[in-house]
Amino acid sequence: MGLYPTDAIENAYNHKHHNTLELGFTLESEFWNGRLAMVGFVAYLIWHLNGYSVMRELLHFISYSSR
Repeated sequence: MGLYPTDAIENAYNHKHHNTLELGFTLESEFWNGRLAMVGFVAYLIWHLNGYSVMRELLHFISYSSR
């Protein structure tokens, strides 16, 4: 077996479009899950670096909704 995948493996992998949004446990949904997790992590990191706190914001939101 060589270093590179065979044509059969490449054809089986590359014939699906990996940006389609499919429900269930599919390769495409795992791609989207990873992408959205990265976006969420970067958004939280920017939010945290700007001096915001998750607990403070949650308690602030709860105090306004209980009025």
